[in-house]
Amino acid sequence: MVPRAILLLTVCILWAGPMARPRYTAAGELIRPEGWREWKFVAANYGMGYTEGSPETAANATFHNIYIQPEAFAAYKKSGVFPDGAMLVMEVVKPGTNASINKRGVFQDQFLGIEVALKDSKRFPEKWAYFNFIDREHNTQLAQSKAFPKKSCWDCHNQHAAADNVFVQFYPALRDARTH
Repeated sequence: MVPRAILLLTVCILWAGPMARPRYTAAGELIRPEGWREWKFVAANYGMGYTEGSPETAANATFHNIYIQPEAFAAYKKSGVFPDGAMLVMEVVKPGTNASINKRGVFQDQFLGIEVALKDSKRFPEKWAYFNFIDREHNTQLAQSKAFPKKSCWDCHNQHAAADNVFVQFYPALRDARTH
């Protein structure tokens, strides 16, 4: 007879399914991931930027919510390295003010779309690539995206990321996962 704990663990593993994997078009573009809001939430920020100067004005600043597949989070927590196929999805959301009963402060209002950091060493010589699924000119969301040129994101991540090309210094759940 199978002990109840082993049976329950097996059912939980089968129910959870495998880690969400990146999917590509025939032309090699990343297909927009789905279901990221069900993944592990690792951080949020507002109005961050990587260039010198004044902070973003409220009219231009956006919220960013960052999610990662639970399995990729667990692997990082254990080893300090993200597994191949790890995707960090960054939701980009415009702030809102003065709506309903709100009279001060800002809240997350208009969803603009997502950007993705993806580790795929079979497809990218540098292991990591970065994708934008937001067409700001037409205010639409893209179904697929080409990787940004290496100079756009990869160089900065490689130079300034705290761990494995990821800015874990800004993501408390990832930063704190490795201190325990």
